[in-house]
Amino acid sequence: MDINTRIKKQLDEHDILLFMKGTPEFPQCGFSGQTVAALNAIGKPFAFVNIFEDQEIREGLKVYSNWPTFPQLYVKGELIGGSDIVVEMYKSGELKKLLDEAA
Repeated sequence: MDINTRIKKQLDEHDILLFMKGTPEFPQCGFSGQTVAALNAIGKPFAFVNIFEDQEIREGLKVYSNWPTFPQLYVKGELIGGSDIVVEMYKSGELKKLLDEAA
């Protein structure tokens, strides 16, 4: 299975999916930690992929999304953005609305 097919399959399997450095319990960068904190504050369940565990996903996702940095949050298969965007949306209430509609 090629990398784009693998990524698409993961996105199809999870309404809310975070590609991050580390895990929600042990984020391995501050930006991933901030994104997890915003998601946890809303309280909707989300899936994650630790990009450190799969180099092919780590590199392939940058091309797939045309977004060079991590974390990357997807809702219903659509890239929402990275940490700055997620935190901004959380503060404005947009993230809660988006996740409520997705779940």
